[in-house]
Amino acid sequence: MKQSRIPLVTFVGRSGSGKTTLLEKLIKELSGRGYRLATVKHHSHAGFDIDAAGKDSWRFAQAGSQQVVIASPDKFATYWKLDHELDLDEVIAQVTDVDLILVEGYRSSNKPSLEVVRSATGLELVGMSEYRIALISDVQMSIGVPCFNINDIQGIADFIEEQFLKMVF
Repeated sequence: MKQSRIPLVTFVGRSGSGKTTLLEKLIKELSGRGYRLATVKHHSHAGFDIDAAGKDSWRFAQAGSQQVVIASPDKFATYWKLDHELDLDEVIAQVTDVDLILVEGYRSSNKPSLEVVRSATGLELVGMSEYRIALISDVQMSIGVPCFNINDIQGIADFIEEQFLKMVF
């Protein structure tokens, strides 16, 4: 499968460290700056359901459809059953027409990552150090990469813009 040329950055950290809340704020900030974003959330357990039980598209999947497409005037979605978990490169190959891909999870991928650490969930780093480009935390830590306060959304957005988006525009 061909690789995406869209820049991407992953956000890794322990469960409960604040990755989702941080990404929600960053999406708002970067979108407000005019960037088109895609997000990928890694769900490490099988069995999540994107569709509502009983809805037509859910019924099609239950009946055996391998791929389901839902189209409306303002949204389009597709999902298909898999026989193996896709790696991050396979996932992002499906993403088009955006300036940046923000990924939550995939901590063992070989992609640039910002690690989110909060004292309440433990200060142990879980990401791969060779791909860690910054740390985001509620405590100051010196580990050889820039460290941002978890509430410094503008500073984190500036860093992402400088590292990944200046080359696009």
